[in-house]
Amino acid sequence: VNGQKTTSDRYRTVLNPANKQALASVPVASREQLDVALDAASDAFPSWAATPVEQRQAAVRRLGQMLRQFMQDFKELLTKEQGKPIETHSGWELAGAEAWCHAVSTMSLPEETVLDDSERVAVARHVPLGVVAAIIPWNFPVLLLIWKVAPALVAGNTVIVKPSPYTPLCALKFVELAQQVLPPGVLSVLNGDDDMGPWLTSHPKIAKIAFTGSTATGKLVLQSAVGSLKRVTMELGGNDPAIVLQDVRPKAVAMDLFKCMFNNAGQLCAAAKRVYIHEQIYDEVRDELVSIALTAKVGDGLDPATALGPIQNPMQYEKVKCFIADCKANGYTFAVGGEIDPNSPGYFIPITIIDNPPDDSRIVREEPFGPIIPIMKWSDEEEVIRRANDTEYGLAATIWTNDMEKANRISQRLDVGTVWVNDFPYIHPSAPFAGHKMSGFGVENGKLGLQEYTSTHVTYRSKVVKY
Repeated sequence: VNGQKTTSDRYRTVLNPANKQALASVPVASREQLDVALDAASDAFPSWAATPVEQRQAAVRRLGQMLRQFMQDFKELLTKEQGKPIETHSGWELAGAEAWCHAVSTMSLPEETVLDDSERVAVARHVPLGVVAAIIPWNFPVLLLIWKVAPALVAGNTVIVKPSPYTPLCALKFVELAQQVLPPGVLSVLNGDDDMGPWLTSHPKIAKIAFTGSTATGKLVLQSAVGSLKRVTMELGGNDPAIVLQDVRPKAVAMDLFKCMFNNAGQLCAAAKRVYIHEQIYDEVRDELVSIALTAKVGDGLDPATALGPIQNPMQYEKVKCFIADCKANGYTFAVGGEIDPNSPGYFIPITIIDNPPDDSRIVREEPFGPIIPIMKWSDEEEVIRRANDTEYGLAATIWTNDMEKANRISQRLDVGTVWVNDFPYIHPSAPFAGHKMSGFGVENGKLGLQEYTSTHVTYRSKVVKY
């Protein structure tokens, strides 16, 4: 807060989800400490906004270099607090965060002459908003922090970071190190309890909220922000379809499809949550997926042999268990998985594939956000497009085929923000990422994402000398 470490009268224990052991005890910020942080951010805003954009870009670039310098430390800390495998997942997330800093540090929003005739000239500029609240989820606590902090800073805003109480450690360390780069008050972080979110989202000194999380929580954030008409960017839930066409070779597609389904143990907003496989190859693809699942190790992310880590927290663990119980109660076929070890040291769920459940089942209609995925048969292109779009969500989708004409035709009819064709989970910093329907609104990434942290300011100047 304001460039200084602070303590609190209250603390919360952060657990390692792989063994349920205490990792750290972190302070829980009070309302008074939030007010201090917001006062500091508000005071720092005018000078930071007036800092030349080249210097703001350089600062964000240095934040990326800082991540590179402490990469190994961050990887270990991320794996311990989040659970994901250290090299294949924590390493990927940290490398992505570094790359995002460097990419965003090259972006700017130069003023644009939108009118220039014989009588007048009009110039449009993008000006910073003020203090931004960046609310970070527990599934990608570093990368999604950078997705918000980097463009907000380059645009000239100051930022208050609120990490998930389940995964605050990397965020706390990152912002602590960032004080070596940024002036006091420009970037602060507050770990909080259930009160911190409502305090932030309703506070009159917050100009914008950048939020990633569930649709249910997003609705609460939006309700809280309406009173003062705060700007809001939301990346929310997704019940993302994958469509596998009949021309693919089952053995060749299975591994990439498996990664699409079970990346980060299914705790990824854009991962495949419903997989539609053409009936001609359904059995073969299912059997290949089962074969991979039986050999993929679920375990502690610090073990280099681990493919899937634990569910991150007990709340989500119980939710995923409820999906498994519901599938059993309804008599659905388990192609693999479904048996949870009661003596497991952590929040581990076995890789679970539900074989061709009905479209109206809970496992198809809702997002488990864990390693339990339904696979279904399809035969008609119109039918599978209708089924893929038959959801209140619209975040992303994947298509698996060698027929690019079909891929293009299908992709353009999917009501989602992002479609991957044979390419997941590639995301580029210059490409906008946005959800349709109840998967959010606003844009992250690219110049459109940078604009989300600004207001538009237009000046008309007469060329006629009148006075």
